[in-house]
Amino acid sequence: MHRIVIAAAASFALAACGGGTSADADGDGEITMAEAAAKTEDMVKPQPGKYRATVEFVDVEMPGAPQQVQDMMRSMFDRGPQTHEYCLTAEEAEQGFEEMARQSQESGSDCTFEKFEAEGGSIDAIMNCNADGQGAARMTLQGTGGETSSQMTMTMVGEGPDGQSMEMTMKSSQERIGDCDA
Repeated sequence: MHRIVIAAAASFALAACGGGTSADADGDGEITMAEAAAKTEDMVKPQPGKYRATVEFVDVEMPGAPQQVQDMMRSMFDRGPQTHEYCLTAEEAEQGFEEMARQSQESGSDCTFEKFEAEGGSIDAIMNCNADGQGAARMTLQGTGGETSSQMTMTMVGEGPDGQSMEMTMKSSQERIGDCDA
């Protein structure tokens, strides 16, 4: 389940200005990763460079879970925002969402979009994923992005293979902080 959350956040972290709102190209009522990727082809690509990513857990609910498990999950919130830095190469920046979508499909997750709207630097999406042996998750994603930064709020409602449910809200941001080290 954790891998689904990270893949989703990464997939939208640097989404920027695009056009139109109908991503369901074949009209079957389901928006595949490929259709969403095609929808982002005209979006502004992120600039290559060194980025700082910050993830902040806002809330978690685990009805019926043992108190020890709930306490462990809530301890993530006590740590405050988590940050890391990474280098986005020119090749990775050019591939944009299409490469991220391909990688998420290779990770053992079967994800489709219920909704995918990307326009004017904003994204509003609902993604449903099933991960081999890990359960299912429904994520709402809302955020904004440009060539050098993005902000995203994501709420995931998931059910593990044992039927245990969880709802988690997190905020993420990405900011270009300079050039990559040689």
